[in-house]
Amino acid sequence: MEINLISDTVTKPSEGMLQAMFKAKVGDDVYKTDPTVNMLEETLADLFGMESALFFPSGTMANQTALKLHTNPGEQVICDKFSHIYHYEGGGASFNSGISCNLVDGIRGLITADLVENGINDPEFYHSPLTSLVSLENTTNKGGGACYELNELQKIKQVCEDHNLKYHLDGARIWNAIIAKKQHPKEFGKLFNTISVCLSKGLGAPVGSVLLGSKEEMKRALRIRKIFGGNMRQSGYLAAAGLYALENNVTRLQEDHKKAKELENTLNSLSFVEKVEPVETNIIIFKVASHVDEKAFLNQLKLKNILISSMGHGKLRIVTHLDYKTVMHEYVLDTFQNMKI
Repeated sequence: MEINLISDTVTKPSEGMLQAMFKAKVGDDVYKTDPTVNMLEETLADLFGMESALFFPSGTMANQTALKLHTNPGEQVICDKFSHIYHYEGGGASFNSGISCNLVDGIRGLITADLVENGINDPEFYHSPLTSLVSLENTTNKGGGACYELNELQKIKQVCEDHNLKYHLDGARIWNAIIAKKQHPKEFGKLFNTISVCLSKGLGAPVGSVLLGSKEEMKRALRIRKIFGGNMRQSGYLAAAGLYALENNVTRLQEDHKKAKELENTLNSLSFVEKVEPVETNIIIFKVASHVDEKAFLNQLKLKNILISSMGHGKLRIVTHLDYKTVMHEYVLDTFQNMKI
């Protein structure tokens, strides 16, 4: 029995989700006549209190579309140094939009209004890129699943309004933040110009993200999606998985968070673990002691059929998810507690 804790993207559709996909009513989404895609977009727009939504094959494409929507070539986006749009989207900000990233030094991927304010280039100083966008990530990936407080998001929003900047949220794991902080989607919809939300991570759908924004922005996003090659035909089969996930897999995220917290506690008790980042959601990032060979450590776990990922420099990552069952969890906890390092 392989226990894959590399990411929450490794989940497989449940029987209920497969049945929903199999029974989906479909059309041609390029012509916007797929009823299930339309329903998913309308459901999410309503959930976040935003005007419109657009279904994408991936979160990367949704984020890249948002960057292109809000910027012109030569401009700059402010984001944290750990941001997904900078580290894990193949250099798309520069390739697709011709923009640069002003990487600010937040804490665990979280930035503040003061950091944003200090990162804005003087618009009259034409030697520097024009700052036009602020992009945040919630929860943070490289930051170990950390979540923003709403009051800080509101402060950053005010900075954006004061300087005429657009405001985007990479909400790949927004559902985890909402459950962990007991927040409501509409609280985010009030703040951001655009939000990307992922269905294929914590919610367990096989494919898909959705970009939310105004009707005018989503009209423009539809053209950008076409340019990026993201238009699909009978994509209602995939949208049906997203609808099933929204109905069945949101509140259960607290189970993933509970398991992650228990892993944090166990790792903190081990002599060969130097540090564990505070756990808020479903991501655990920890650092092994300097005398521990990282590759040997990973291989030892692999021999026990436990897969986790390396972030380099002794940092390792575990991500809990809906296919990580209680019996697996107990086995993993026991394995860590009995490792000989």
